[in-house]
Amino acid sequence: MTPVLAYIGIGANLETPRVRVLEALEALAGLPHTRLLRQSSLYRSPPMGPVDQPDYINAVAELETRLAPAALLQALLELERRHGRVRDGERWGPRTLDLDILLYGDRIIDEPHLTVPHSGMQARAFVLYPLAEIAPDLWIPDLGALEGLLARCPRNGLERLVEESG
Repeated sequence: MTPVLAYIGIGANLETPRVRVLEALEALAGLPHTRLLRQSSLYRSPPMGPVDQPDYINAVAELETRLAPAALLQALLELERRHGRVRDGERWGPRTLDLDILLYGDRIIDEPHLTVPHSGMQARAFVLYPLAEIAPDLWIPDLGALEGLLARCPRNGLERLVEESG
């Protein structure tokens, strides 16, 4: 299979979320038939949905992968499970790790368990701003230029975290 650029959204807000996101980036680099090309800075964002939960730590990774979309999704679900993610049906609730396929090349996928581009990404600052950091000139199928999406998406409390030196 020809390599495809895929963008993965990463988020966590339980059990040392900063560490969880960094571990997820490392794990993404170790996926079979996949290379981690770029990663955004870490960002802190207020929770989407129930407000009685901690802030999230978010990032976006750019992968070059030979995995088919369904195989990539299964690999991400397995990484979530290994990091203690329990899918209990609660939408937008707290989680140890959340991995989403945001984009898979220029493909549009609408299947029961996978929608690409990721639904709602055009209104989510915690996706768009980290994505723009690593791929500012990106064209998103069915949505248009990332730059235009950013212009219509307020930060809503999103904060880029400064890397700790040492």
